[in-house]
Amino acid sequence: MTKIISVFGSSDPKPGSTDYEMARTVGRLLAQAGFAVQTGGYSGVMAAVSQGANEAGGHVIGVTSTQIEQYRPMLPNPWLTEEVKHETLRERLLYLVDHCDGAIVMPGGVGTLAELALIWCFIQVGEISPRPIVLVGDMWQRTITAFIDSNYVRPSHQELITLVDSVEEAVKVVMRN
Repeated sequence: MTKIISVFGSSDPKPGSTDYEMARTVGRLLAQAGFAVQTGGYSGVMAAVSQGANEAGGHVIGVTSTQIEQYRPMLPNPWLTEEVKHETLRERLLYLVDHCDGAIVMPGGVGTLAELALIWCFIQVGEISPRPIVLVGDMWQRTITAFIDSNYVRPSHQELITLVDSVEEAVKVVMRN
C-alpha cells in the first residue's frame, strides 16, 4: 500500500513565489519517492504541493470541506486526483492528521499551527501511532525555539518533531521512516 504524506502550509503563496515553488518541489520529490501526497486541497502551499506531485505522476489527495467553501468561496485546486470531502473543518482536520503516514509542515499561519499542534498532540498522547512530523524553515525554528520550555514539553515529546532547513531534507526524513 502506498504511504500518504500530509503537507500543511499557508493558503496564501502565489505561483512563482519562493514558498510556492518550495512547496511544489516537496510535492514533486514526494511523488518521485513513491508517496501519495495529501493536502487541504485548496490554494497556496496546498495547490503547489498538488501541482508538483501531479506533474511528477503522483497520486494527489485533497481533503476539502463544505464549511470552508462557505466561509471562503473557492474550489479545490485542479491538480487533485482524488477529493475527500467533509462537511466540517473539524472532520477535515481529523482526517488530515489521522489518515497519513507522516506530515511535512511548510510555513503558514493559524490553520497550519493548528494542524501541527493536533498531529503532535495526538502522537504525544497515543491517540495515533507515531509518524514523522517534519517542520521546514526558519519560521518553525523560531516558533518552536520560543515555545519549547522543558518545564512543559518533555524531551521525549520534543523528539516527536524534526526541524529542517530545506524541503529536500524534509523528504529524506519521511523516506527514512
